Parts: sequence; C-alpha cells; structure tokens
Amino acid sequence: MTWAIFLSLLAATVQAGTPIVYATLGEILTEKGGVINLGVEGMMLVGALAGFVVALHSGSPVLGFVAGGVAGAGMAAIHGLVCIWFLGNQIVSGLALTILGTGLAGFFGTPYIGRSAPGFDKFSLPFLGDLPWVGDIFFQQDALVYLSFLIAPLLWAFLRYTRWGMGIRASGESPPAARAAGLHVQGFRWAAVLGGGVLAGWGGSYLSLAYTHLWTNGLTSGRGWIAVALVIFAFWRPERAMLGAYFFGGVMAFQLRLQAMGTTLPSSILLMFPYVLTIAALAFASWRSARTGAPAALGINIEPSE
Repeated sequence: MTWAIFLSLLAATVQAGTPIVYATLGEILTEKGGVINLGVEGMMLVGALAGFVVALHSGSPVLGFVAGGVAGAGMAAIHGLVCIWFLGNQIVSGLALTILGTGLAGFFGTPYIGRSAPGFDKFSLPFLGDLPWVGDIFFQQDALVYLSFLIAPLLWAFLRYTRWGMGIRASGESPPAARAAGLHVQGFRWAAVLGGGVLAGWGGSYLSLAYTHLWTNGLTSGRGWIAVALVIFAFWRPERAMLGAYFFGGVMAFQLRLQAMGTTLPSSILLMFPYVLTIAALAFASWRSARTGAPAALGINIEPSE
C-alpha cells in the first residue's frame, strides 16, 4: 500500500466515522439525562430521509440538514412521551422506535430510491488543508465533518460547565437530589432526549447529504446500533466516543477498500467486520467495568410527584 493510498484510507475513515460521531454523542447526551434510547437506528433513518427529501425539493442541503435534525427530534419526542410522560419501559420503547423509524423510512423513501439530491462537497480549509499528512486527513473534508470536530468538545464543555448541562447530569445521577435542589428533572430529561434526537437525525442526514448524496432504503446499515454500543465502550465520555467512532469508521472504510480491490474474501465476511468488532468492543468494555461513567439513575423512570 503506497503512502497516498494510506492517507486516502485515513481520510475515508474520518468520513465514514462522522455519522457515528453524531449518533454516539446524541446517545451520550440522552443517557446523561438518565434515559436509555435504543431507537438511534430509527432516528437516523428518519433523519436521513427527511434531510434528503427537503434538500431534493428545496435545492438547499443546509435546509435538509436542519430538517434531518428536526425529524430526529420528532422521533425522540415519541420516546420521551412514552418514557418521561407515561413512564413506559425505556428498552421496549427504544426498540419500537427503531422498528417504527425503519418502517417509515422504507415506506416513504421507496419512491426516492436511486435519486440524488444536492449535498455537501469536500473543500480544503485555508492553511490547515495544506498541512502535510494532517491536512489531507482532517482538513480536506465537507462542512459537516468540520462541524462534528466542534460538537464533541462543545458537548463536553456543556455537560461539565453550564447550568443546563449540570442539570442534565444531576437528573441522570440522582433525580431526588436534583429535585431537592429545585431542578425540574422531567424538563432536563426532555432536553436530553430531544437534543440526542437532533444529533442522531444529523448523523442520518450526513449519510444522505454528504456520504452518498443519494437515497436507498436501509441507508444507515446498522450504524445506529454501533453508536449505542460505542457509548458503553467510550464510558459515556464525548472525547472517547469521537475516537471510537473513527476507529469503527476505519473498519468500514477498510472493508469497502478490500471489496473494491477485488479481494477473494466473500463480501458477507467483509460486511461482518464492523459488527464483530462491536461485539468485541462490548466484551472489552464489560471486562473493564463498563458501568464506570454510567449515570446512576440510567433507565430509571421518575414519577412527576417524586
């Protein structure tokens, strides 16, 4: 493998990992508030379709990206209504959300299969794009990749230093203590769930507006489930989640490169690589005590009167 091909693979790694970055950060935000949402795959699919359709008919990928976030938040609101308002089972609701999102995207997206829409193209950042090695990998990407570089540190700072961020963390760690301090636990949980939905929707929109520029059913290909697993592997830390997402993106990019090179390995074996790695990552995280960093009240519903 020549050096140019290696740099190209690393640049593709960043691009392939970006939708997982968005989705994983969204699930971290949601779970920091004490709510588990296994519907990431469904939210990503609906966000991808909404972004694609709006960009196609409006001609504006920016509007499409915004619409993807709104659609993701709308799906997350269903989960919030079931789990925060009606105190339903969070695991069952999340699984149902994935099934619902897959069905909605498949039904409404079928007429758009194979069509292309305006999207985000790669461009080089001034000065940074000319840096040796690093510029080729990180700074000759599209605008949504650059945005993802900012979201991880911003989310870290938001959760650690802002009043809203600390309120979300308190609602996930000890709701009774948060309520005793005068915080509206349900309100902060709603903010975490909806914010996580926006990020998941953006992850889906990236796939249709920047990664492929076209629509096909099942566009996410299990990336939502990888994001859910990556939250545990990253110990609920945004900076680790970003590195983990690029690691998984590298595996995806590598297996695509192998297929393009005409390897004799069966394609089904290559397609298994990211998901085998997901299982291995979960096993490793469990061995390293994966509860480290998990909110103490994660998955526990809170009565409004408590």
